[in-house]
Amino acid sequence: MGKTSKLFFGAFLLLVIFLTYLEATEPEPVNWTPSYMSDDKIPLGSFVFYESWVNTEKWEFEEIGVPPFEKLSDSLENGTYFFLNNAVNFDPDELDKILDWVSNGNELFISARGISSALLDTLHLETKVFIPKNDLSSKPQLNFKNSALKTETDFQFKNEFSSLFFHQKDSAKIEILGEINIQGDEKSSQPNFIKSDFGKGKIYLHNTPEAFGNYFLLTNQNYEYAESILAYVNNKNPVFLDNYYKAGKTFYSSPLYILLSDNRLKWAYYFLLAGCVLFIIFEGKRKQRAIPIMNPLQNQSYEYSKTVGDLYLEEKEYAELITKKINLFFEYIRLQYKISTKTIDEEFHTLLAAKSGNSIASGKALFAKIEKFSNNTNAGKSEFQELSEAINNFKLHSNGKPGK
Repeated sequence: MGKTSKLFFGAFLLLVIFLTYLEATEPEPVNWTPSYMSDDKIPLGSFVFYESWVNTEKWEFEEIGVPPFEKLSDSLENGTYFFLNNAVNFDPDELDKILDWVSNGNELFISARGISSALLDTLHLETKVFIPKNDLSSKPQLNFKNSALKTETDFQFKNEFSSLFFHQKDSAKIEILGEINIQGDEKSSQPNFIKSDFGKGKIYLHNTPEAFGNYFLLTNQNYEYAESILAYVNNKNPVFLDNYYKAGKTFYSSPLYILLSDNRLKWAYYFLLAGCVLFIIFEGKRKQRAIPIMNPLQNQSYEYSKTVGDLYLEEKEYAELITKKINLFFEYIRLQYKISTKTIDEEFHTLLAAKSGNSIASGKALFAKIEKFSNNTNAGKSEFQELSEAINNFKLHSNGKPGK
């Protein structure tokens, strides 16, 4: 590597290090993933809510990490099944199990933006998007219908997001417990928290799960909103906290999670990988040797046969050459026409003529000549040439094609 190349490489390396430093020291962007996990401290995690609720002495809790269908099949005791997630969608069999359990005098509480459509149909409800009239802001504000829980000032969100509300179809029998509104649009409140009696039990539906997120609860006095909602939950029986329908993970599938979750460890890991790549490039270039070209072995059969033939001619071993010529011709007949040469009779000549295209007479003449020269131990050059010419002519006229 020349001096100029080294300078350019050094400047490039310094630039990469500088950009990496800027990236490493830049504040991490806020993670707005709606996980609602009990141990998640991001804005839409629910660490604050669960930590405050679970540590209350008057409540009894059990965390459920399996599907409701499986848990209810194992006979769940009386209580409240509590679901908090971005979406909760039950399959038909699972919903039947849950509703049977509720109708026996239990409670179902769901706070999610996406609620099972089958459950909404059962209660003659649907969800709609709240569209503000002023078209300027979509920061929701929440409050209750019950005068004992309603506050003079609404519980407000600082961040904007699309708001949902429940719309009642015909014959819907529900009780509106809470409402949602958009800041600056005071006359358009819509229900976002409802209750429906089902058999001997109750179903609570709430479609603003962001209200249980860390960001909302730590803003002003908004934690009072969650406390008021929990006032509707029966604390005399256990509360079964669902951990199955969660947007976040309860485990980390990647072994590099801990390493990559810390910004400093992450960039140290990236530097290590970059160093390994540079080491491989420059060390490999320094130590690599040219691989010599190995020409493949050539087929020398023809040259070998020619050399052997020249030796016989030089030694004038014509009788030996005639014997080898005859043997090679017999081998040709066996391979080319699949005819045995063990017995040379009338059947052999007929079969050879049929397969080779030569006449029976020419075949018999050739084999007569072969027999004559094979028994002549004093054969000379002229006899060898005569036999070779006869065999070559026979091959040449076989089926109109030259012999191989």
